[in-house]
Amino acid sequence: MAIATALDRLGGERVDHRFKGLPPDAAGRTVGELTAERRNLYRGGFTTPILTLSAEAVEHNLRCMARYADRHGLEFAPHGKTSMAPQLFWRQVEHGAWGITVAVPHQARVARAFGVQRIFLANQLVDVAALTWLAGELAADPHFRCVVYVDSVRGVELMDRALRGAGARRPVEVVIELGAAGARSGVRDTGTALAVAEAVEATGTLTLVGVAGYEGELPDADGAGVRTWLKSLSALARTLDRAGRFRDAPEIVISAGGSAWFDAVAEAFAALPPLSRPVCRLLRSGAYISHDDGRYREVTPFNRMPEEGYLLPAFRLWAQVVSRPEPGLALINAGKRDVAYDLGLPEVQVVRNTADRMRRATGVTVTRLADQHAFLDCSGSEEPPEVGDWVGL
Repeated sequence: MAIATALDRLGGERVDHRFKGLPPDAAGRTVGELTAERRNLYRGGFTTPILTLSAEAVEHNLRCMARYADRHGLEFAPHGKTSMAPQLFWRQVEHGAWGITVAVPHQARVARAFGVQRIFLANQLVDVAALTWLAGELAADPHFRCVVYVDSVRGVELMDRALRGAGARRPVEVVIELGAAGARSGVRDTGTALAVAEAVEATGTLTLVGVAGYEGELPDADGAGVRTWLKSLSALARTLDRAGRFRDAPEIVISAGGSAWFDAVAEAFAALPPLSRPVCRLLRSGAYISHDDGRYREVTPFNRMPEEGYLLPAFRLWAQVVSRPEPGLALINAGKRDVAYDLGLPEVQVVRNTADRMRRATGVTVTRLADQHAFLDCSGSEEPPEVGDWVGL
């Protein structure tokens, strides 16, 4: 596979100062050589902060979602923005993924550089340079598919103009994005969708193949609201099909699904009646591969259906206590530059002391972040971390 060949090239890259957290004495080795050494995380020269990924958890999550999609008759195009790691794209494809979802052109270029043959670009694409690149990719590889959102006549016109200017030889497959009042992008009503479909049909550079959207950005999204919106998405697919707008589509794509409501998506897609073409029911949930002990622990649909499976948190960030300036306070060397914090502060889970003893970080919490430090409240801990200890977040 082309993707495997490209991944092999990654193994030949030389490790140097650009590789965050890797041992300084590994400089000059290739990634493959360093991997083969299987160094110990704590004693192998790695420097903090360093992000680790559990191979066992990733494998479990890959298998879990592959089984879920298969049981519910879904194709699966997980969102690549979750990791932007070509190695994980490859693992997802190996586990049966239809392809990889991306949001912006540079993500699509990464996926293509590593041989991904099916890309779902879940965004409006009106950039001339990006459309020129896409036209070239489609012309160069007859097996490559890229499905792109459209939601306005103006956007269709801009795409058509750019693709004609690029001398596009294959039409770009597009799906009409359905939004909702106060939500993100996407058409707000059936009339607009029909106008967009008519504009697509008039181009010759675009082919309408389905409908799509993202339920996770609905205002005040809850189960009832998400299910109502999904019914609207299915109704839009039926309306466009009855109007003959999918006559040039090899299959009709209907796509939705973040990582919080994929059970509702599966339910709605299972209820979709037969259409004039075979239907590709495409789920795009991406956060499953790493999961977490915060946001997605709380909102994963597996909480509502434990009989279907469960996911494991896969990432852990290790930092080191560098200061204990006051009683009950510890500072570690990871902050805003190292962790995402828009959905909550990181959790302190374990402490490993300088004698290599690991313990649960009971009574230790992150209270705030500076650029390169996290503030730990240790006042509730019977054994607070000391300077030099490693802390797992």
